[in-house]
Parts: sequence; C-alpha cells; structure tokens
Amino acid sequence: MNRKPHVAVVGATGAVGAEMLNTLEKRNFPVGNITLLASTRSAGTQLKFKGEKVAVRELKKDSFSGVDIALFSAGGGISKEFAPSASRAGCVVIDNSSAFRMDDHVPLVIPEINAMDVKLHQGIIANPNCTTAVTLMALYPLHAAFGCKRIFASSYQAVSGTGAKAIAELKRQVSQVVNGEPVTHEVYPHQIAFNVLPHVDSFLPTGYTKEEMKMQNEGRKIMHHPTFRASVTCVRVPVYRAHSVAVNAEFEQPVSVEAALEVLGKAPGLKVIDEPEQARYPLPLDLAEQYDCAVGRVRKDCAMDNGLSFWVSGDQLLKGAALNAVQIAEELMKAA
Repeated sequence: MNRKPHVAVVGATGAVGAEMLNTLEKRNFPVGNITLLASTRSAGTQLKFKGEKVAVRELKKDSFSGVDIALFSAGGGISKEFAPSASRAGCVVIDNSSAFRMDDHVPLVIPEINAMDVKLHQGIIANPNCTTAVTLMALYPLHAAFGCKRIFASSYQAVSGTGAKAIAELKRQVSQVVNGEPVTHEVYPHQIAFNVLPHVDSFLPTGYTKEEMKMQNEGRKIMHHPTFRASVTCVRVPVYRAHSVAVNAEFEQPVSVEAALEVLGKAPGLKVIDEPEQARYPLPLDLAEQYDCAVGRVRKDCAMDNGLSFWVSGDQLLKGAALNAVQIAEELMKAA
C-alpha cells in the first residue's frame, strides 16, 4: 500500500464521518489525498481537513478509482451497495455499519484485541457495534486472564448513537419541559428527556433487540470465543455522548478484585478509575471526546461463583466508531 495513501470518507457530513476526519488529523495519519463522499443532498458542502477546505462529492459506484482506504459511515444499505465496488477498485473498505460484521469472509476488528485479523481481509474490514466495542475493552483483558464464560449486562446509551436528529430532539425536549411546553418526539417512540427507554434497535422474536444480540454474536467473533454468552438489556438514556455498560461476568477461573485490577491496569486503551469512596468512577460526561475507555466499580459478584461486576464507559463516536476505524487503518499501514 502507498505509504501516503489516498483516503476516502463515506458519510463525511455525518456525526461519525466528522469524527473520522478529526481523528485522521489528530493522529497524524499519513493521508496523501483525501476524498469526501456523501449523498447528493450533501454534495458541494465544504469541510475542513488540515486547515484546507475540501468539497464533498456525491457518492457513486466509480468514486473509488485510485483510493487506497475508504472509511464508510453512511449506514448498512449504503455499505452493501457501494463497499463491494470500492473493494473491486482495489480499495480496502473499513465499514462502520452492521452490513458485513457477521460475514465469515470479513474480519471484525478491535485493534487492542485482534489486530492480527486485519491481515485476513479480502477488501473489507468491519468495525464493531459501539456498545460491544466499549464493553470488550474491559471484558477482553479479563477474559484473556481468567476465561469468561458469560455476562449479564445493561447498557446506558447516549442519544448521539442514533445521530444528529436525536441530539436535537433531546435538546428540544429539555427546553420544552423546562418551559412547561408540550413535549414532542419524532426520533424515539417516547420522550427521552428525563426518561430512559429500554429499547435500542428493533425487536427480534425472542424479545431481545438486534442491538442486544450484537454483544454475544460480535463478541464471539472478535474474541475468538465461540461459546461466549451474553444476556443484555440495552437502554437509551438522556446523555448526549459516551455509552456506559454495567457488566456482571462469570469466569472459568477464580478471580479476585486485586487480580482483576492488575490486569485492567495493563490493558491498552483503558483507564482504571476505581475509587468509589472518593466518588471516583467512570462518567460519560468525562469520557466524551476521550480516546480511552474507562472501567471502575470493580467488585466480586455476589450472585455468581468466579464472578466480577464492573462499570465501563467510553465515547461511542470514537472508540465505538471513528477512532477504531482509524486504528484499523493504522494496522493496515503496519501490515503493508
């Protein structure tokens, strides 16, 4: 691969696309040329990259000639339609949607966990679900040390995971409530301001949602752990940015809090904030716009043998999306 690759960002005007651009710049990724792609509606929009204004182009099947790496964040439908043609043009696609995550021929990668899988790509590499990514940043080091059998988890997911319209809806509803006005909702089926919704993604016949099953299905693939089991309840909360997850994990081997903290303290991309007596634990407000995830409230689970309970938070637009994608691109450069 070119040492200064031509990089394309698909969905460049969206929340994750903007973070991809910022992350490429902040991490000094060796971009030779940049191409910004989006829908017809967004074509012509000017975005800044490294101090220069770059015009957004309309995404077309022939947009990838000469492009080395394409970061996709424009939804599963767009990825299914355009990623194969990008790959055929000789471009490596790093896709943020769910379109290819469970495809046996597509690596699903969190670089701190399974960077080696990048080398197995056949033109497309998948980025994991944001809640899965944040959770596994703390769970995988513990699994590597003690052998995780199963988890029970509840997520606390920020509205920015749904997109810009959801952020605007929460802001509007807060103002409506404070001013005593009727509360309107369009993005979510219920008011999100001063409320929590146990409903993220669409429901399956089992009663779980698609989002809830991603933790088990994607976790098995990323951790190379086919018997991993996860029972998850995903909850949307009135937080603007950064997801949190409460996890109860059962391990094959006995595990102490001290041993767990030692393992977590050495894990890449993870901070330990665990001083509950000082009211210090991970907070989404503090983790917003931070590259690292954080874990705390680590304690012996009182309902399971060989069990641990912990709380993990992370910026789902970064480690759950844009940062992870750029880290995958960095791994491609190392492998080149």
